[in-house]
Amino acid sequence: MIIDKLQDFRQQVYRFLGNGRDAIFDLMDAVLTSPRVKSFVELSLSAVYRRKWSSLYESLKDSRPNRGRIRRLCVEQIPKDIRPLLAGDHTGWGRPHAKTLKDRSFVHQPNLVEGNKPIVLGHDYSTLAWIPEMTGSWAIPLCHERISSFETAGQRAAFQLSQVCRDLTVRPIATYDSEYGSAVFMNLTEDIPADLLIRLRPNRCLYKAPAPYSGYGRPRKHGDKFQLANADSWGEPSATFSLEDETVGQVQIQQWSNLHFRQAAQRHIQVIRVTHSHCSGLWLAWVGEQMPTLDSLWRLYLRRFAIDHWYRFAKQRLHWTLPHLLTPQQALRWSDLMPLLSWQLWLARQLVIDTPLPWQKPQTNLNFGRVAQGFAALLVRIGSPACSPQPRGKSLGWKSGRKRSPFSRFPVVKKRASRSKKVNQDYLNS
Repeated sequence: MIIDKLQDFRQQVYRFLGNGRDAIFDLMDAVLTSPRVKSFVELSLSAVYRRKWSSLYESLKDSRPNRGRIRRLCVEQIPKDIRPLLAGDHTGWGRPHAKTLKDRSFVHQPNLVEGNKPIVLGHDYSTLAWIPEMTGSWAIPLCHERISSFETAGQRAAFQLSQVCRDLTVRPIATYDSEYGSAVFMNLTEDIPADLLIRLRPNRCLYKAPAPYSGYGRPRKHGDKFQLANADSWGEPSATFSLEDETVGQVQIQQWSNLHFRQAAQRHIQVIRVTHSHCSGLWLAWVGEQMPTLDSLWRLYLRRFAIDHWYRFAKQRLHWTLPHLLTPQQALRWSDLMPLLSWQLWLARQLVIDTPLPWQKPQTNLNFGRVAQGFAALLVRIGSPACSPQPRGKSLGWKSGRKRSPFSRFPVVKKRASRSKKVNQDYLNS
């Protein structure tokens, strides 16, 4: 039964949470049943949180979740008879005033104020999610980890993809935005058993396959340039397809084969250009083995935007960016709960009863928000594997006469793109 699968998932999650598992599990139930809180400590006022408010922070300080087992548990929920569609991206957790928080850097933050830079001080988090359906806004994360100051978003994304592919039994399709459409990411994912579907920036320059070796000199690695912004360099496409879509109307799809980046000539790319009445040109790159048909390829990429809906849901409804935690380790342990909360909602989508508010319309296919809206009634049926608290009396408190020292302040880390050093030609000629 579906309810048994949900209860078994919660029981295994409880086993893998490590120290402070009881308080952590009560914290997860409090998040799922608390739609609106103004501060992190208000979660302790929830009826399902059976401990004192100080246990919120103590549990995040003491817990040691087994991330490897939790990731494998999430991957096991994916059906084995389908080819999984994955979506990767990263988002920022802004902490502009946290001067005592270590390893802060400049991260991207959408800014609606014209003229301001879309950046903020804080931490950056990379996410790899499973897209279960071809419609709707469901995107269930498998990994949700912090990008440290000494690595890039591409390096963390490649590491997450390699870890997930190690646990999968079927070769997946992984979709990424244009930030990952570069030679660096191609080289990072070369040995990973996954097919990539990546958006390309319209100013990218690729290269065609070189001409056959003439027998003189060094063989060429690159052919003519393929500039996405220059139609004269495209040449004739290897395949063309047209279809009529219900939403955007006539869609024209063109494909060019056997292209590559200059710094990643060993990886062959299929470039697809999609045009319709609402889009002058969507450039996609396919890197892999089992390429789907052209009429379904561009729809697969459009499903990547479901991860943006999950980011909004995590920040607004799961209160991900609400707490002001002291250390990056505590923030990471709190972020580890976001995939577990999302998977519980996915497994409970057929068990909850839709309870729309007076101004909401009824739904048949419930989304994240609607399942969370009715999760409290389901929680009464399934119960909690966490143990009841055991009061131990009042704490001794701060020892009289002991001095308090201020927390250490940490500088902001400024990431810079690595560039090769220029060599003085006069020195080489001397």
